[in-house]
Amino acid sequence: MADQHVQLVVLGGGPGGYPAAFAAADHGMKVVLIDEGVKPGGVCLNRGCIPSKALLHVAKLINEAADAEECGITFSKPTINLDKLRAFKNKVVGNLSGGIESLCKARGVELIKGRGTFLSSESLEVRMADGTTKTIGFEHCIIATGSQPAMPPMFALGDDRIMDSTGALELKDIPKRLLVIGGGYIGLEMGSVYAALGTEVTVVEMTSGLLPGADRDLVVPLQKRLTQQFKAIHLNTKVAQLDPTAAGIVASLEGEGVEPKQTFDRVLVSVGRRPNSRGLGLEKTGVQIDDKGFVKIDRNQRTADPKLMAIGDVAGEPMLAHKATREAKVAAETLLGEPVEFDNIAIPAVVFTDPELAWAGITEAEAKAQGKEVSVHRFPWAASGRAQTLARTEGLTKILVEPVKQRIVGIGIVGVGAGEMIAEAVLAIEMGATARDLADSIHAHPTL
Repeated sequence: MADQHVQLVVLGGGPGGYPAAFAAADHGMKVVLIDEGVKPGGVCLNRGCIPSKALLHVAKLINEAADAEECGITFSKPTINLDKLRAFKNKVVGNLSGGIESLCKARGVELIKGRGTFLSSESLEVRMADGTTKTIGFEHCIIATGSQPAMPPMFALGDDRIMDSTGALELKDIPKRLLVIGGGYIGLEMGSVYAALGTEVTVVEMTSGLLPGADRDLVVPLQKRLTQQFKAIHLNTKVAQLDPTAAGIVASLEGEGVEPKQTFDRVLVSVGRRPNSRGLGLEKTGVQIDDKGFVKIDRNQRTADPKLMAIGDVAGEPMLAHKATREAKVAAETLLGEPVEFDNIAIPAVVFTDPELAWAGITEAEAKAQGKEVSVHRFPWAASGRAQTLARTEGLTKILVEPVKQRIVGIGIVGVGAGEMIAEAVLAIEMGATARDLADSIHAHPTL
């Protein structure tokens, strides 16, 4: 017998879970939101997007102060108060997570802090921090349990100098030498933060380029600038072993022209993320999981079990907070009987390095792989008056157009503020705009 019975349980309080709970509650459903974190908000708010952006903002200030020398303004070397910097980051996170708790009360959503595991397709057990448990029965459940950093066993040596993204964001100190394993967006963003704070950063990437999957034209200006900010970037290179010693973590590197043994004060392992689908008791339900650990869903976020839905990172790539939020709306409206499905064709991706890199729709490489004919147009920012005034002309905008109807099918941007500007690209692609539509819209001058 369940201790409690509700219409909807949402398992996970991240950027997928809490919007799903709010949307359902706004339409009169009795909703319980279960989250195992100390504060709701999931990885994104507590250990990901938000704290990293707070630190990247500080890195930007430091870099801009250094760059100002070219304009004739010289600032003295910054003094870093690490305690104060940590407090700033934690305050940002605290304000936002406190806001979610307040919204739960205002929207009539019951927030339970604990870990939920399925007992069946109609009930789950919640274990609270104090060890007590309660059973909740439900008519429907939305699984929004997110993902966690992947830590290959060969690097999981129990030494706190070997960090994942969560450890790196704690900012325990400013190491003299940092090894970043993985040239994806998390590694490059965190590497940028530490480099600005004064760390010698070395990035090792197994493939032939940074940000595998991103458009090469966009990566080139970013890589050029990062080469100046980082001590070294080693491509086509593998970390064969890590050995903790008193002097530091000794890394064995395998790559052409790379010194095979190098010592670092800290190591950041950023080789991807894996979905949190294990240990949830899903084997007691009808939910199906693919070979990568993602919960299988349809375009309405429904799983193979009629009682259960899934959204966000646990429900498949791309693992992006804004995708989870959109899926939350689709799931809630599906439960309410609305005619809705996840039919978005442009999910923006942003890398918050300096310069930022952002894209939406298909890339040139994807178009070639799919056999789609596209015309490609590139605009170098050296021709932009606003970019010249900012002394940041390394940027590039790239537009992919379908040749017959002239519809825009993909846009990529690298440069200052690319993450803000990509929103216009998303709107253009989703609305089926043509290149002429975009060109004939009057844009303010002088802006990027």
